[in-house]
Amino acid sequence: MFFNNLKIAWRSILKNKLFSLINVLGLSIGICAAMVIGTIVYYDFSFDTFHKDKEKIYRITTEFKSMGNTFSNRGVALPLMRTFQEGVPGVQIAAPFRNTSFSKVENKRQDLSFKNVENAIIADDAYFELFDYDWLAGDRESALSEVAQVVLSEKKAERYFPHTEIGDIIGRTLIYNDSIPVKVTGVVADFKQNSDLKFTEFMSMASAKMFGISDLKTSDAWNSTNSGDQLFFKIKDQASVAVIQSRLDALAEEHKNKAPWAENQKRLFVMQPFTDIHFGGEYSEYPFNNSDHVASIKVLKSLTFVALFLLLLGCANFVNLNSAQALTRAKEIGIRKTLGSSKKHVIRQFLVETLILTSIAAVLSLILAPLLLRQFADFLPDDISLTVLYTLKGVLGIFALIILVSVLSGFYPAFVLSGFRPVSVLKGQFSKGDRGVRLRKTLTVFQFVVAQVFVIGTLLVAKQLNYVMNKDMGIKTTAIAYVSAPWNDNSKIKKERLFNQIKEIKELSNVSFGDGPPASNNYTSTVLTYYKDNVEMHQQTQLLWGDVNYLDTYNIPIISGRERLNDSIEEYVVNEAFAKEIGFENPEDVVGEFIKMDTMNIQIVGLMRDFNQQSLKSTIGPMAITGDWGRGNFSSFRSIHFDLGENSEQWTNYIKQIEKTWASIYPDEEINLQFMDEVVESFYRTERSTVQLLKWATGLAILISCMGLMGLVVYTTERRIKEIGVRKVLGANLAQLNLLLCKEFLILVGVAFVISVPISWYLIQEWIQEFAYKTSLSWWVFMASGLGMVLVAVAVIGTRTYRTANINPVESLRNE
Repeated sequence: MFFNNLKIAWRSILKNKLFSLINVLGLSIGICAAMVIGTIVYYDFSFDTFHKDKEKIYRITTEFKSMGNTFSNRGVALPLMRTFQEGVPGVQIAAPFRNTSFSKVENKRQDLSFKNVENAIIADDAYFELFDYDWLAGDRESALSEVAQVVLSEKKAERYFPHTEIGDIIGRTLIYNDSIPVKVTGVVADFKQNSDLKFTEFMSMASAKMFGISDLKTSDAWNSTNSGDQLFFKIKDQASVAVIQSRLDALAEEHKNKAPWAENQKRLFVMQPFTDIHFGGEYSEYPFNNSDHVASIKVLKSLTFVALFLLLLGCANFVNLNSAQALTRAKEIGIRKTLGSSKKHVIRQFLVETLILTSIAAVLSLILAPLLLRQFADFLPDDISLTVLYTLKGVLGIFALIILVSVLSGFYPAFVLSGFRPVSVLKGQFSKGDRGVRLRKTLTVFQFVVAQVFVIGTLLVAKQLNYVMNKDMGIKTTAIAYVSAPWNDNSKIKKERLFNQIKEIKELSNVSFGDGPPASNNYTSTVLTYYKDNVEMHQQTQLLWGDVNYLDTYNIPIISGRERLNDSIEEYVVNEAFAKEIGFENPEDVVGEFIKMDTMNIQIVGLMRDFNQQSLKSTIGPMAITGDWGRGNFSSFRSIHFDLGENSEQWTNYIKQIEKTWASIYPDEEINLQFMDEVVESFYRTERSTVQLLKWATGLAILISCMGLMGLVVYTTERRIKEIGVRKVLGANLAQLNLLLCKEFLILVGVAFVISVPISWYLIQEWIQEFAYKTSLSWWVFMASGLGMVLVAVAVIGTRTYRTANINPVESLRNE
């Protein structure tokens, strides 16, 4: 019976080639989008799912509230780590660790040397008790219990000790930072599944002092928070969450900062579930210091909705075309029922037909999926792969998707077709019915609503992105670049030599010495104290380090006062936002005032014009530029900034000279030269990927909608060939006939536009609130979208109606 149904279904598909092709293409686009987006979503939700009792693991983060602003830090104070190690009610295991890196690691025995080693942490044995690592060698319970012990990942061990058996590595000695001998006490397997714990080197906590890192056991710095100092723990049960949070609140209150400037600041210790960490959230852009990818719940939700709507568009196409064909196949159903087929059998027959088409669409989707995924390669991690679709989970997911789409697409047409009465159908006595017509119109409107929402959304998101990318930030970004000294070089000698030699390159202009660029994702701030009318005021202020040429390099003008005399004198130049925040209605009046930092009274000698220090999602905050006051001990100047000039054809030559200079001073270090315009572009990585996504979603939605519209137009015009012939005989011209055939469909497109406008406006209003600086939601964007969709619809409809209207009345009347 099944094979008979299969045979009949296949014969019916071949009989209606055009409609079958439209159905397959529409479904394949929706299924392909679901496969690709499903792969992306699965990838991000697969991180660290293999750890035992992962639902019981938490991380503590630190949250600061001050003057209505909130700043979150993924790190904690060292004494809090010690408190949890000593024991907190409800905590089963406490595993603090500290991100670190090493300037040099040597295997003297094999004469191997490795520089700038990253992805390392300082931890103790509790770390391996909390997280599930497979041990290849060593004792998990004591591998990090003493001074000068290190555990390596399998790949790191193979790199440090090539051609050496894993078991023979235990007990070997590595030399760190030229002079620190450390014994290898363990080797763990690299995670085979996705994980944010990408650490490859685990130094014992007892070794911290050897590397000049503050000792966890003796630190009393409750008010010092470093994002690299992280505290993970495992709770005993869910009831412990409230108990632990209560203890954290008490500790925050007990050890709150009592300094005068911190009077209005509140600190909270917050528990973050381990399962949420991959998504970063408010704890900065990256979940760990070494992570190169962070997922966004908002983006994943948006992707899911895009896949859902594209899938629904394909299903709507199917329902539309097959319910429209119901009258064509009515006699076939009447004969089947007369010969004994039951209603269930007819439904089963058409569901099998739908299943075949959906299966063909799924196979086509597997072919198209790599092409679609490739379009997002610039915005996705390199290790995202469609191979998950060919695993057991993937295959089961595809089968489930095929069944779901088959039911959604095929049930209603099958139900309509099976409801015909044989006697009436065979006599030709059945009506078209308003219900089916209304359904087809509703589905057509739905398709074009979705398509137009995508079109409007794409235009407005692209408009906002173009606005923020091209808005004057108040600094020069074109042709500006900078190079930073190695992170482990704290001395001033080599850095000053690098600065002086780059300055001698005559083609470069405005060479300056400082720390980072004026706008970046990095943020260093302090609290400055100001006395006004005998009232002590405290202002959180971003600090910028640069010499007296720094502001000129970035074209930041001083609008009142003067530049600092030199970069070692204790003077400040502040921005307009700072002056306004501390109460000056006329910002220029701030020049000459004194502010206090710690025990120093520092004069404000100049006022610089406001500029955006971060992306345009943020407003301009108070800022002060300072010199390198502590250069004798630790230099704050680490970067050389320069203007490459307007002749971009010569930039390559200039950069080669800079690289040559770098190599003469840091022969063992790789240069890291960054362009300022690329830094600004990095602010909007998520938005650029959103635009790319919307472009593809829009194109696919329009394609599906137009294919469905074409199918309905073909069906409708074929049903009205006789009517058209009669009208031509009675004198109707070509334009009148085209208008007659197009009018109904264009009305549906117009209704869809009216519905899509408020939906689009609401969605874009929600999205654009993330930005402090917004483009206008111009009326022309909505009108252009509507007009564009009408033109597309006219092109699709007109292609068929023009052909139908040109048929000779003699042929159309005779053939009917």
